[in-house]
Amino acid sequence: MAGIVSLLDELLRVPAFQTLSPEGRVLLGRGLERADCARSALVLHKGQPVSGAYLVLSGRLRVFALTPGGIEATLYFIDSGETCVLALNCLFNDLLYPAWVQSETDTVVAVIPGPVYRRLFEREAGVQDLTVRTLSTLVFRLMSELELVHSSHHRQRLANFLLVHAASDGTLATTQQRLAHHLGTTREVIARLMREFVSEGCVETRRGVVAIRDLFGLRRIATGDR
Repeated sequence: MAGIVSLLDELLRVPAFQTLSPEGRVLLGRGLERADCARSALVLHKGQPVSGAYLVLSGRLRVFALTPGGIEATLYFIDSGETCVLALNCLFNDLLYPAWVQSETDTVVAVIPGPVYRRLFEREAGVQDLTVRTLSTLVFRLMSELELVHSSHHRQRLANFLLVHAASDGTLATTQQRLAHHLGTTREVIARLMREFVSEGCVETRRGVVAIRDLFGLRRIATGDR
């Protein structure tokens, strides 16, 4: 019981749930579950029934698809305070989950049972707003990725990915295999491109880390400028 109370307290600090009515707060605590996901753990499998709404409390989840050749391609990420729109779609439409979900880092997820989330959506403006924002954010992210896929090649997409996901100090903790998964290609392709970026002075690589050294040079690659 103490664990559920603590988890409920964590959820109530998320902006979408701060405005819940007293009845909504009681409802939110019903059947609430906590999932502690180790880095790289598979959280959801394609074809799996969805038991509830998945809201990330800390860490990050990666939603990805598999090509017929078995190559992973990242669809989008779910960061702290966000929920998975594909899971919500499954809940509201009684569908099986259409992709895979993996934890990027050690991640804590609150699982709100489907019937509870649906009732909260009917009654609570904050939950309605969270759902609509999640949908609009996903559409924007997928459209941006689709635009990149159709308008650029792997060299530009890799440069763009580094620019978007690097920390404020210009570093990104990742591996070539994980970059390949994100971009839907092979490690060999990423290794070749990284060697090019290094030789051009745009990045420096260390074990498990990519550091941007020439921000404007990498931007030129990302935009296709010569």
